[in-house]
Amino acid sequence: MFHTSWFTIRTFLRDAGGSLYHIFIVALSAGIALLLPLGAKQFLTFWSHVEHDKFSIICMEMTVAVLLIAVLSYIHRSIRDRSMAAVATGAGLVSFFPKRTPAAQHHIKQLKEEQGTGRTIMVIGSSGYSTFVDQVGDLSSVLDKCLGAKILLVNPNGQEASARIQAMGHPQHTLATFREEIRQSIDLLKRLKAMGKAVKLKLYADPPLIKMVILGDYLWLQHYHADLDIQDMPEYVMRHNRKDHGLYTLYAHYFENRWESTEIPEYDLETDELVYRSRGGKEIRREQFESQAAAEESRATGKLLHINPDPPRLTASASLMNPLCKASESSESQG
Repeated sequence: MFHTSWFTIRTFLRDAGGSLYHIFIVALSAGIALLLPLGAKQFLTFWSHVEHDKFSIICMEMTVAVLLIAVLSYIHRSIRDRSMAAVATGAGLVSFFPKRTPAAQHHIKQLKEEQGTGRTIMVIGSSGYSTFVDQVGDLSSVLDKCLGAKILLVNPNGQEASARIQAMGHPQHTLATFREEIRQSIDLLKRLKAMGKAVKLKLYADPPLIKMVILGDYLWLQHYHADLDIQDMPEYVMRHNRKDHGLYTLYAHYFENRWESTEIPEYDLETDELVYRSRGGKEIRREQFESQAAAEESRATGKLLHINPDPPRLTASASLMNPLCKASESSESQG
């Protein structure tokens, strides 16, 4: 209720601001037109006093030169900014957040909530915890208002997840913590599915490259750095245009290719199984997700325990003892 009222008030203020802007421009132009005769009269009076004073003329010329330089520089910069804005508009780039300040974080969350309400959202991420599990995440409230979700997360049992955690080298980001974050994300998606939302989850095995959120006609993009936290990376916002040559189309096509890949299994939120399908959508096989993790852990433990299964032997001593052993054995047989 509060969000609906605030959205209505903000829409009214935005429309009223546009109307007030047009009224101000009309009033300003009328005032300038009325003051032109008085201004011309004052200028002629001023010129009659300084036209024979060389020092005043030189000062006035220098002032006019400085003003011309400032105005021409502003015009040049405006033309350049307009050309860059045209390039950004053609590419579909509408916003850029270089740093996650508290004010920017609040603004990002607010925009995502507006763009994702009543839509099917599509997400590519790492663990998903900081995105929609954490209460201050960007999509923590969006998932409650969306129609459905298609989510791609990293398989925590793969080798790439371990390599990613080791590369970051952060004491708080361990493999056990990462797997716990994945588990909490899965629990959240299970609750959303129980509420009747069309939620699907897939787990990919390769290292995370980008964090991407598609909310209708808007696409939010971040880059996963090798050894930096995703919260420290800039975030770009792209919008779909009718010409279909922007970056939105490129990344949306990338998501569809990843989602339809037969190498990425779907996570069954009811049975906790990884489901592999063919290109036609036919189910090929299933693998238990938890047992797979336990098998990999036991396999890793077995490798550590069986690196050198045989006890160390002193080959030189054994070769020296062989004749003695044979001699003792022959004497015992003779006896």
